[in-house]
Amino acid sequence: MPDLVDLRSDTVTSPSPAMRAAMAAATVGDDGFGEDPTVRELELEFAQSVGKDDAVFVPTGTMGNQIALRLFGTPGQRVVGGRSQHLVAYERGAAALNSRVQFDLVDDAAGVLAPDAVRAAVDASGPPVSAIVVENTHMEASGVPWELPPLDAIAALGLPVYMDGARLFNASVATGITPADYAARATAVMTCLSKGLGAPVGSLFAGTTDDVERARLERKRLGGSMRQAGVLAAPGLVALRQNVDRLADDHARARRLADAVADRWPGVLDPGRIRTNIVVFRHSAADKVIDHLAADGVLAVTLGPTRVRLVTHLDVDDAGIERACRSLATAP
Repeated sequence: MPDLVDLRSDTVTSPSPAMRAAMAAATVGDDGFGEDPTVRELELEFAQSVGKDDAVFVPTGTMGNQIALRLFGTPGQRVVGGRSQHLVAYERGAAALNSRVQFDLVDDAAGVLAPDAVRAAVDASGPPVSAIVVENTHMEASGVPWELPPLDAIAALGLPVYMDGARLFNASVATGITPADYAARATAVMTCLSKGLGAPVGSLFAGTTDDVERARLERKRLGGSMRQAGVLAAPGLVALRQNVDRLADDHARARRLADAVADRWPGVLDPGRIRTNIVVFRHSAADKVIDHLAADGVLAVTLGPTRVRLVTHLDVDDAGIERACRSLATAP
């Protein structure tokens, strides 16, 4: 079969030649002792880009999210978030195991948390609220990015706000809001280098100096302290420096896929809502759509029995998108 068009996730990309060269040439040290200069360069560069004091390099976004819950979630208290956010729905119940927090979940079908709903949850009787968590962009809602007014309203509640910004740079490119402006509304923020930015591995958690020091301790407790990790940080630097502006290409290609979906199944989504690199739509037999696409060499995934997800990234070009659109046009 010809090369596959892999739309399962933006985590499937292969490191670019520039990334491989950076890995080979990376200066390394033992990051467990804080002695890897390439890791430190990455941490400081990211912290500067989001306007925070410092940052810590972690293996995965999930670990970054779990560290945030360890820092800002208090056992026996509530954490307010959206019911379909990644750290709620896609981390295998890790919050209950790692942090013993109780989620108080509000509707996030539109991709953002309504400030009034968050305020009502905070004001409700019961255990006190120790933190609020938001996801930007919101994966399940087709990668919807946040605007600043609702974030301002949530930040004004005066509680720690943690931003799962796995695709923060997608949000920034789509809205024109800088990563630092987004992060200014949050106590701490995490970004994945291995999603839209195309690095092979790694995420970054940024916040105050004290919070990052605490995060390093929690990283150690969770098994995420690494040694000569500069070989992993080096492609992350390439990703930050070379792959942000080009996210607009992924967004345009996702919109093309959304148009194809709307043409095939009118009413299942509004293509105008697709602003970043994710397309999620409903179909009564999602598995059949996945099988049909696979037969044409196009890979996708389901988010349950009635939802299909397509994700664009730097390893899928215009020809691949057109191939996917042709397959969608004949899907059952």
